[in-house]
Amino acid sequence: MIHKAIILSLGMLALASCNAQKETKTSTKTPVVETKTMSKEGSVIYFNEGENKFLKEYDMNVTFKKVSEDSRCPKGVHCIWAGAAVAEVEVMGTATRPVTLRLATMDDAGKNLFSSAEFNDYTISLAEITPYPSAEGAKALNGKYKIGIRIKETGPKPTIR
Repeated sequence: MIHKAIILSLGMLALASCNAQKETKTSTKTPVVETKTMSKEGSVIYFNEGENKFLKEYDMNVTFKKVSEDSRCPKGVHCIWAGAAVAEVEVMGTATRPVTLRLATMDDAGKNLFSSAEFNDYTISLAEITPYPSAEGAKALNGKYKIGIRIKETGPKPTIR
């Protein structure tokens, strides 16, 4: 009778140990980057300032480096010009070197502001930059910015023969 109790106790400990190992393995696993939102072409992918993600669907590594300029008119202030914000986004393909894209909240070729850029047969567009500056100014927002980008396949450029 005592042998049965010992064997049953050891069996229960082994099962509990297996379950604890499964929980540890799943909790330490690196989370998959929001595949549901990225699989749809043109859907918005969000980044916190300094955040890096490998986007498997596009074979591309994307890092939101910083907001290099934010001259948007603060809330509650009357401005002559609405202003623009510029996000620096570093992109790198699986077989390419990193490239820094400057994506702005508006298109103005005269000021060298563009809301989208092309990289590896994709068009990468800035969808949004948050938060919006307040009367305290944009410097108070350093490190707190979030951006949303859209990635759309443009296809390879035709070769001229």
